[in-house]
Amino acid sequence: MGTLAIVFSMILVNNYVLAQFLGICPFLGVSKKLDSAVGMGGAVIFVMVLATAVTWPIQQILNKFEIGYLQTVVFILIIAALVQLIEMMLKKYMVGLYSALGVYLPLITTNCAVLGVCIANIDAGYGFGQSLANALGAAVGFTIALVLFAGVRSTKLVNEEGVPKSWRGVPLVLLSSAILSLSFMGFSGMFS
Repeated sequence: MGTLAIVFSMILVNNYVLAQFLGICPFLGVSKKLDSAVGMGGAVIFVMVLATAVTWPIQQILNKFEIGYLQTVVFILIIAALVQLIEMMLKKYMVGLYSALGVYLPLITTNCAVLGVCIANIDAGYGFGQSLANALGAAVGFTIALVLFAGVRSTKLVNEEGVPKSWRGVPLVLLSSAILSLSFMGFSGMFS
């Protein structure tokens, strides 16, 4: 599969949030405001691509020494270190974004989409370039889903005006995200 096909299939068809249901916690938590969604998306793009660039060669070293079974532990440690680096940079240079993201910035460490893309690259047998393309596509797809859902949540319908009490809050948010997920299913079959 070509590099562009990998990127676009991860954005549209194999979207980690809407098709594979990875990274749901920040998706639901940060999508209340558009500026927070864009900031979180940018941070996830940076972390996912950088984590892939670091973990792919590390996996090759683990394989060389036949200790590939340590993959998950090593990848989690690498991702945690990268997120801490980003958190320190945002705290120093982008204070507004840092405070807007709040508790959700450290959640990138436990965002299963970041770990998932690093492991999926290895499992798919991608080379370094293909792994970076896969990570970029997954991160851009995550960001698009986050920004679209922030737009949906900002409408009056999702703000619970005229909504029955039993559907207010979490049920309405989950229903809205399910409908958004269904809209991305229309892209299935575009890439083989």
